[in-house]
Amino acid sequence: MSRDADNDTPPPTDHYAVFRLRDFRLYLIGRLFAVMGTQMLTVAVGWELYERTHSPLALGLVGLAEMTAMLCCTLPAGHLADNLNRKIIILTALIVSACASLGLALISWQHAPVGWIYACLFTSAAARSFLWPASSAFLTSLVPRELFPRAVTWNSGVFQLSSVTGPAIGGLLIAWLKHYSDHPAAFIYFINFCTAAICFLSVKLVRAHHVVKNPEPMSVKSLATGFKFIFAQRLILGMITLDMFAVFLGGATSLLPVFAKDILHSGADGLGLLQAALPLGSVACALYLAHHPPMQKAGRALLWCVAVFGLATVAFGLVNDYALGRWLGYMLPAPVWFWLAFGTLFVCGAADNVSVVVRHTSVQLLTPDDKRGRVSAVNSLFIGTSNELGGFESGFVAHIFGPAMHNAISTGAIISVVSGGIGTIIVVAAVAALWPEIRKYGKMA
Repeated sequence: MSRDADNDTPPPTDHYAVFRLRDFRLYLIGRLFAVMGTQMLTVAVGWELYERTHSPLALGLVGLAEMTAMLCCTLPAGHLADNLNRKIIILTALIVSACASLGLALISWQHAPVGWIYACLFTSAAARSFLWPASSAFLTSLVPRELFPRAVTWNSGVFQLSSVTGPAIGGLLIAWLKHYSDHPAAFIYFINFCTAAICFLSVKLVRAHHVVKNPEPMSVKSLATGFKFIFAQRLILGMITLDMFAVFLGGATSLLPVFAKDILHSGADGLGLLQAALPLGSVACALYLAHHPPMQKAGRALLWCVAVFGLATVAFGLVNDYALGRWLGYMLPAPVWFWLAFGTLFVCGAADNVSVVVRHTSVQLLTPDDKRGRVSAVNSLFIGTSNELGGFESGFVAHIFGPAMHNAISTGAIISVVSGGIGTIIVVAAVAALWPEIRKYGKMA
């Protein structure tokens, strides 16, 4: 690794020390805009697909398309991240992602078949599969080791801040634009193209670069290096397993269009606010963590927070007049149910951020630099595919317990979310028993 002379190490006791590192600032600025655009696109895709198909299964297929791309690309992406210039990989992936956004804008404007939407989402997910491991490993070259845990916290906070503003702006723009255009989602896709361009320029200005010391040819053995390392490190394996199954079972985000339109009756702007609730909770958690000393019992904090994530997911599925209100025999005004649901998602986001910080910091610090790309690739493969497969699982369960059983779509969505939250709590108990290393894990270093 090489760092510019401007990136002198500030005192580690300063909570804002990492922001005096020029390369880290540029990296965060680019990430802020890229994630904001991606989150706006996510809202637009969910809104457009549900408007055109009225099918929760169509929403679930988004996750399946993106998961397929990750399965095809992630391992080669990890190898390249360890054997090519990581900055070049990031820039190339941003170009491909921007082109996919332009494709979505054209498809939406022409009202082309929805199959083309899935094709563009596959392409975009493939680009992210190369972006994630290179970006995660590249972060270690931007800050000194002693500041890395705090850099991860701020990096996560900026990611979540983008995830707050992106869905909210996306939902509000769709609600406004649909009064003036029959293709409001197309404008959102074009905005995502612009934010990807801003990220490209920011990363281009970063001076740090990744030096490959001993490049390896691509082979089955090289591709398997990340798996071998993770399975040899029981602590990392346990953390990844916990997060993977928690996200797979407890993710309710793919069904938010159903909750916004059919259950909470809040429309496109309400969908944007619900999409923003989780990252808003994560931002609050990141600010708290950034202004407090590193966790002394990180493993226990991780387990408890994932359990809280599961409980909050169950609560989100129930706090509406369709489920809990009718069961208890009373009704609350619609805005009250909406903000209760918003609050449960806020708690989900805050709890999930602890998992992100502990896992990402531990994976990067416990992995040698020549393996960071491949280990980050396996990490993103597990977590990313569980995100996307979890979206498909949520949509499939909602379809089975809804239309397939001649119930309302709302019924299927509620059953899907509540059962997933219960499953997450069961996973926490199982992981705590199978990996005692997590319970004993103390301060991250």
